[in-house]
Amino acid sequence: MSALQYISGFGNHFATEAVEGALPEGRNSPQQVSHGLYAEQLSGSAFTAPRHENLRSWLYRIRPSVLHGQFSIIDKGLIRSQPFDEEPASPNQMRWNPLTFPDEPTDFVQGLVTFAGAESYGRGSVVHLYAANRSMTDRFFYNADGDFLFVPQQGRLLLRTEFGAIELAPGEIAVVPRGVRYQVVVPDGTARGYVCENLGAPFHLPQLGPIGANGLANARDFEYPLASFEKVDGSFKLLAKFQGNLWQADLAHSPLDVVAWHGNYAPYKYDLSRFNVINTVSFDHCDPSIFTVLTSPSELPGIANIDFVIFPPRWLVAQDTFRPPYYHRNCMSEYMGLIYGVYDAKEDGFVPGGGSLHNQMSAHGPDTNTFVRASTTELKPVYLDNTLAFMFESSLVYKPTRFAATSQLLQKDYMSCWKNLPVNFNESANARSIQRA
Repeated sequence: MSALQYISGFGNHFATEAVEGALPEGRNSPQQVSHGLYAEQLSGSAFTAPRHENLRSWLYRIRPSVLHGQFSIIDKGLIRSQPFDEEPASPNQMRWNPLTFPDEPTDFVQGLVTFAGAESYGRGSVVHLYAANRSMTDRFFYNADGDFLFVPQQGRLLLRTEFGAIELAPGEIAVVPRGVRYQVVVPDGTARGYVCENLGAPFHLPQLGPIGANGLANARDFEYPLASFEKVDGSFKLLAKFQGNLWQADLAHSPLDVVAWHGNYAPYKYDLSRFNVINTVSFDHCDPSIFTVLTSPSELPGIANIDFVIFPPRWLVAQDTFRPPYYHRNCMSEYMGLIYGVYDAKEDGFVPGGGSLHNQMSAHGPDTNTFVRASTTELKPVYLDNTLAFMFESSLVYKPTRFAATSQLLQKDYMSCWKNLPVNFNESANARSIQRA
């Protein structure tokens, strides 16, 4: 892929044009737009949302988006959406092997597989995985149900969107807001990864609190595409994910014909290597929330609809401390994936492209070998390298799909990783114990 150019800064109001003079000056929708273009607004929030939460962009395009055939419902494959009622929510710890690449030609939409979903009125999230071996050439896609957070694990993606193109490699993420039309190109022939579908409030940068002005993900490191377009006639299909179903309509032209745009509702990317990790320099653990890249808030302050959290390369220097993640139970539900390397709490069985699910209050933590080694190792500064894990964390409970619950990818023996944990307790003679009836 040739290098693309981007505009930096999270959530800013941007203005970009592929043809000089295409952006109108002073008026969003003049009586006649220059170059014979059509003005069209794409709104990601209610018109009356407060100014700091109002999301919209003006698009100046060759043809308006209304020009397409009638939609008809088509087979949605393994894509699932609300209500998630195929399988009951489970308190069991679950872990999966990676998706295998298909034998038949399969593009991104065809290769999208839903593993779990969390739902509530007005919000929720869905965990999808994808495995594709061909590009979308004559098909375009948009999601009316939620935003897509792309987390590539193997193989690059080129997201050709209405707003411009985004190059994406493992170690980077991208967010495509609901309603935006795009194609997914697979430059390396195959691509695999994760998608978090956000059904609630758009992602924000988390508040920094006592950290202050700097740290975690910096706004300047988020990149938005410069306007670019194609003026192509032909026979195309427009796919829509709408209310959990997949729909299709005929198109006689490419919908990627936006010559200029301005606004704050647009797809963006972020390089996870730019995340400024904050951690302890004395003893004990900081809470894992300190690794939050993006958050989707809920109606309750401090309770996230989704947090996107990463565990990247970093220094470990804590003294008199069990350094891997500790055993814990949590009021949040955690779907975890691995982009590359080894996760420091699970050195066996948790592999790149795989995933695990620990729902609300389901106990989890280091496997036996990790616990024994970390309890006895010499504590000196160590740089934890060759690792990039992530977590989709929600205040709601994730329900697995039937595919996830019955697939051969599900590791039936996952819980055995804890079965040999030793009992090291030495009871003293005067210990107080609970009396049995």
